[in-house]
Amino acid sequence: MKVLKFGGTSVGTAERIKNVAGLITAAGRNIVVLSAMSGTTNTLVEISQYLLKNNIPGAQETLNALRRKYQDVVDALFDNPEIAAECADDLNASFSFIARLMEGDFTQAEEKEVLAQGELMSTALMHAYMRQQGIHSVVLPALEYMRTAQGGEPDMKYIATRLRRMMDLAGDAQVWITQGYICRNAYGEIDNLRRGGSDYSASIIGAVLGLEEIQIWTDIDGMHTGDPRYVSDTRPVARLHFEEAAELAYFGAKILHPSCVLPAKLHNIPVRLLNTMQPDAPGTLIANFPPDGTIKAVAAKDNITAIKIKSGRMLLAYGFLHKVFETFDKYSTPIDMMATSEVGVTVTIDDTRHLAAITDELKSFGTVTVESDMVIICIVGDLEWTHPGDFQARAINALRGIPVRIISYGGSNYNISMLIRATDKIRALESLNRHLF
Repeated sequence: MKVLKFGGTSVGTAERIKNVAGLITAAGRNIVVLSAMSGTTNTLVEISQYLLKNNIPGAQETLNALRRKYQDVVDALFDNPEIAAECADDLNASFSFIARLMEGDFTQAEEKEVLAQGELMSTALMHAYMRQQGIHSVVLPALEYMRTAQGGEPDMKYIATRLRRMMDLAGDAQVWITQGYICRNAYGEIDNLRRGGSDYSASIIGAVLGLEEIQIWTDIDGMHTGDPRYVSDTRPVARLHFEEAAELAYFGAKILHPSCVLPAKLHNIPVRLLNTMQPDAPGTLIANFPPDGTIKAVAAKDNITAIKIKSGRMLLAYGFLHKVFETFDKYSTPIDMMATSEVGVTVTIDDTRHLAAITDELKSFGTVTVESDMVIICIVGDLEWTHPGDFQARAINALRGIPVRIISYGGSNYNISMLIRATDKIRALESLNRHLF
């Protein structure tokens, strides 16, 4: 058995729902994880923002437009009036739930309840369409088994126990359908997985059930050598090691979220990236492949800020770096890159919510300089330093003529990272694509 996750674009219209249903049926008896239809989550966020500002008319108007969108999908999807009516009732339950929230005080907790409706509606549509096609599908409500623990991480033991019990009680099924992204937290409140959303849900399910494979279906045919949005002539990468995929995902490859990789890696379950629009394309397979000494792909992470702390007291100063890292830890701000010298250290962050407070505290250790509008370019592959290859030289030579603020190499065997200005991003990606592939 496999777990197949389909993103919002894959189920974004009635026609695409029909196509996905065909892919699901052809794949056999599996678990299917669905995201909300494309555009739905953004609309639910918009409704929530209106309600947080107590703009009830704005929220109502936006909700009515969403109702009409889904009614159009129902009209296009079903030719069985009875099933269409039952599906419409399921969808209206979500719309009515949101409407009731307009009658009282609206908080961040209610916002998460609103956001959960997108996945509930997409699974209602797919389940009803499967019934119309004569397929025995069973819905596994994610809110009844997907739970996070106190620290916000998935409670794997609870998830495994509940999910297996639900599947046993439901009896036989040709297809199991469940929601991605949504969950309950340790207090039983409706919440979401945030990091990686539905990809993360699929990976958790695959891990706790020990499934054969985790398939992530999206609108691109696998992980590419570069970002097709900025670089022409990229090509899909046939195979990636888990570590390579995690590096690419963390440093900007949008097709996969890094959180998705960890459960699969820990349980040694292959992840396959496939294209809903081109289902015959081989895509990318991620697994524990042996080393091959090649560069696989390049990614870019935007909105990076570099912070330099210069201190004449750093030379042999015990505890200097500890104090610097402690400052970032205090504000729950992760560091992406770091470069050190005898008298200074430069780090990069992408979360600038606490930038002012962080820099203010760092000034007690030395002179602080902040550089914004930067980009991390990440070259990923099997880059173990003892390989006789020349990948370091090739990567640096490709950026000839482009100012590089930081170079990071050796933190792992899979990554060379370079910090450049955002204005040089596209030129850098194009040059790397020419020189490396």
